[in-house]
Amino acid sequence: MYRRIIRSNIIFRKFSTIKFADTVESIVKCSDYPLLKVQQYFKYTTFSILGYGPQGKAQALNLKDNGLCVLLGIRNGNSFDDAIKDGFIPGIDLFTIEEATQKGDIIMNLLSDAGQKQTWEKSVFPFLNKNKTLYFSHGFSIVYQDQTKIVPPDMDVIMVAPKGSGRTLRSSFISGRGVNSSIAIHQDLSGDAEEVVKHIGFAIGSGYLYKTTFEKEVHSDLVGERGVLMGAIHGLFLAQYNVLRERGHSPSEAFNETVEELTQSLMPLIDE
Repeated sequence: MYRRIIRSNIIFRKFSTIKFADTVESIVKCSDYPLLKVQQYFKYTTFSILGYGPQGKAQALNLKDNGLCVLLGIRNGNSFDDAIKDGFIPGIDLFTIEEATQKGDIIMNLLSDAGQKQTWEKSVFPFLNKNKTLYFSHGFSIVYQDQTKIVPPDMDVIMVAPKGSGRTLRSSFISGRGVNSSIAIHQDLSGDAEEVVKHIGFAIGSGYLYKTTFEKEVHSDLVGERGVLMGAIHGLFLAQYNVLRERGHSPSEAFNETVEELTQSLMPLIDE
């Protein structure tokens, strides 16, 4: 069952005459994809997660805790050591990027944008084929493939993009909640990509899913981060902090009244 969300026309008359057309969205709820159903769907599926940064770690641990088969493909370094601390074993479920890509059915490329570009030609692309699914949690590499040179072969290419950091995805999963995620399909060679992406969305710990495209995910993410999340909020923090400091308030008082009040008190209330 889908929950139908209807947004009525909105007209801003004071400063503009922008009008949004009626939009009907199909929202997929986690109750439609209970864990037992997800486990059965992926009973014979191996997830190979490339990278163990914020999203890689969170999605790997959530999938593993949900009883699914997870392999890691990681470059040597801090992430490799971190994965061992979390219980992954070299040669068993911890491999190089090349080995993990060869062994997996669903290749979850959760390296950084730069890491995806650096490893694509030699470590990922040669081991992809039409029987595998390529998965992303951000559309940057595909949308800007003229610069990244990441052009997948004929195969399913999908995306689940959690609307929160990997840390939030993991903590929400542990607490029994879920982060909302957008889903998108770039290529559907098998004809099953939509069902696969929905099942994965809930397997990694999403609360509900809504459809988008790779392009819209990237553009909305860039606008959100540069506009509000890392632009306006930072600007407001800085402006208020500076005003308080200029008026003789201590650094601690200026910080607590500006940042601490919002992040530790007001935002949790808004979230609730």
